[in-house]
Amino acid sequence: MVASAVLSVRINIEDEQALQQLAQVTGASKSKLVAEAIHHYVEINDWQTKLIRERLEIADRGEYASRDQVKAMFAKWGVNAG
Repeated sequence: MVASAVLSVRINIEDEQALQQLAQVTGASKSKLVAEAIHHYVEINDWQTKLIRERLEIADRGEYASRDQVKAMFAKWGVNAG
């Protein structure tokens, strides 16, 4: 069994009612649905923040194309880059 922790949260009444209905329809407990939602939220945000940090490091090293390089590429394709 995976280790778990208890967390108490407050949600608005409408969300609690929707959660209750979803639990009844799916046969899952509200706790299980909330745990899954939190897991997916954390997973997605972890991925996004890691990607942002990686891209910022690349930008800090100056590895992105310069404005002039971008304009030249657009010009090559016949697009007005502004």
